[in-house]
Amino acid sequence: MSQVYATPGVYIEEKSAFPSSAVAVATAVPAFIGYTETHFDGNKTLLSKPTRITSLAEYHQYFGGAPLTKFTITADPATKFKVDPVTTTQFYMYSSLRLFFANGGSTCYIVSVGDYSKGVETATLNPDSETGIYTLLKELEPTMIVIPDAVLLAKTDCFSLQQTMLMHCGVDMRNRVALLDVYDGFKEPKLVIEDFRNGIGNNNLQWAAAYYPWIETTVVADTEVTLDNIDKPDGDLKTILDTEAKLMYPQIPDKTGTLVDDPKLAVISAEIAKLTAPSTTLHQTLLAKIPLYKSIMGELRNKLNLLPPSGGMAGVISMVDQTVGVAKSPANVSMGKVVKPSVNITNALQEDLNLPLTGKAINAIRTFPGKGVLVWGARTLDGNSQDWRYLSVRRTIIMIEQSLKIASEAYVFEPNTVNTWVTLKGSMTNFLTDQWKRGSLAGATPEDAFSVDIGLGVTMTPTDILDGIMNISIKLAVVRPAEFIVITIQQQMQKS
Repeated sequence: MSQVYATPGVYIEEKSAFPSSAVAVATAVPAFIGYTETHFDGNKTLLSKPTRITSLAEYHQYFGGAPLTKFTITADPATKFKVDPVTTTQFYMYSSLRLFFANGGSTCYIVSVGDYSKGVETATLNPDSETGIYTLLKELEPTMIVIPDAVLLAKTDCFSLQQTMLMHCGVDMRNRVALLDVYDGFKEPKLVIEDFRNGIGNNNLQWAAAYYPWIETTVVADTEVTLDNIDKPDGDLKTILDTEAKLMYPQIPDKTGTLVDDPKLAVISAEIAKLTAPSTTLHQTLLAKIPLYKSIMGELRNKLNLLPPSGGMAGVISMVDQTVGVAKSPANVSMGKVVKPSVNITNALQEDLNLPLTGKAINAIRTFPGKGVLVWGARTLDGNSQDWRYLSVRRTIIMIEQSLKIASEAYVFEPNTVNTWVTLKGSMTNFLTDQWKRGSLAGATPEDAFSVDIGLGVTMTPTDILDGIMNISIKLAVVRPAEFIVITIQQQMQKS
């Protein structure tokens, strides 16, 4: 509406020269749900309160450090010793978060459901309401859900939690995906894959991707494993080391030819006796003097470094989004701080993982000579759907939907007339053109890549307008990965 001029003079009117455009929402923001050492910001509790962080240092500030995982050491005739974790002290989220940052992750959310005092419990990790995953119902920024500690629950409880994750993503929010781990994913596929597919059910499969097998990492260093990680070190460990010391220093003949104990045995036995009061100095001494003790510490470190892959995959996806874009499949990408997958996957083994009759595709993590450890799969669990088969397609559509939704909120209660329609269509067209230029949409021209339709007689009837409804129809040609590259070679006759 033109301004009414009542006083003689010079007036200036400014007009916008460029059309508005929607802004793309963030795509690489996972939410980690699990147990933390503490959960305070000053004197304010962060328990069950989604907290945004951008670094591991910031995590330490609010949530403390790593759990102290304890192990029992028992004698084994075949291997001299056997290492088993004390289940109430075992947690995966902290190490998974370190793997996330090591693979290019940056911004994420932390939802602490409790401390390390009681171990992983179904009641806190998969509650009925109000806590845990339900706290994310009011958070719009997270685009991925990661719960590494889920695999520490009983098998049926783990599958129940994963079904809750699928429902949260596909029914409650529809703006994020779940990254799932295979229960007991360090075992051979024939032992675990069928259980996983049966356990997760058939609902909301397009909203999740699963990765197999678990991975052997280097996030826990040698210096982080000490006597503190051994439950009751003065028990079986002392017996094992005493036996090893006698093998290292057998009896020797004295001047008369009588066999007597080697003097070195008394020295090392005196050190072993100090296991009743372990210390850092004793740990260093035993490392230097008893190779078997060093092997035990190495085995503890290997156990701590065997992790479900979801945390690392969240980092890989974040890195790909930041460097290339959400339309690029997070596959054929190497994983940082990963030594190897716990199970060696071959082409034959991957056939059933990638193309099962049920469509529940599981993305493989594989080792290739000269290339290292690569993510070798790009599918959602809804592999039989041509619409939602690929994770990159599902996440690209989420990004476009949420971006256009937020941009359209500015026009709620505006007049449902042609002026509003033209303005809104221009804003969406500009945004989608930008996405086409970035390579998220396929087509030689923008017209081939997308279309935006709005208007009376086009997407709306007079009754729609009377009811206050503005219908907008958008069609997209989303890029899809070249999952199978087929090269045909044929001989031809010599021509010269």
